[in-house]
Amino acid sequence: MIGLIIAIILFNFIAFKTNKRLTANQIVHIWAFTIALQQLGDLYIDTKYHGYWYFSKDIDGWREILTLTVLIPPVNMMFLNWYPSGEAFHKRIMYIFYWMIAILLYEAITLLPEPWGYFKYGWWNLWHSAVMDPLLLLIVLGYYKWIYKLENKLLAGKK
Repeated sequence: MIGLIIAIILFNFIAFKTNKRLTANQIVHIWAFTIALQQLGDLYIDTKYHGYWYFSKDIDGWREILTLTVLIPPVNMMFLNWYPSGEAFHKRIMYIFYWMIAILLYEAITLLPEPWGYFKYGWWNLWHSAVMDPLLLLIVLGYYKWIYKLENKLLAGKK
């Protein structure tokens, strides 16, 4: 639990202190989308197929709520805030690759025994995450771009 609390405080502090790009509307959208996407994934991989779980295999109420609501959304905020939109394609690919490495390292840390770790594997492993993480980052990026276009369309309609 200690590791989870430290991560939540650190990720949220960094995400909100360094945010220069995301509007409040975009933050709310990304936050809600992240929770929904994570909940959908966890419903199958965690609850139904026991690929991984947080703390214990049982649904653990308040501890799991923290992992689902305030841990991953600020990570996605940081990813989007620092994403090199106007840069060359290879720089954007390398950016995603570096994020994937950072996420895998963090996931490895979460596998430590409690009180530092809180994540447990069933049949899931780091290789599964290595395949899924870039896809999930691209989904979040695509969602952000869609919200950005909608905002610009709305603003253009007001003029």
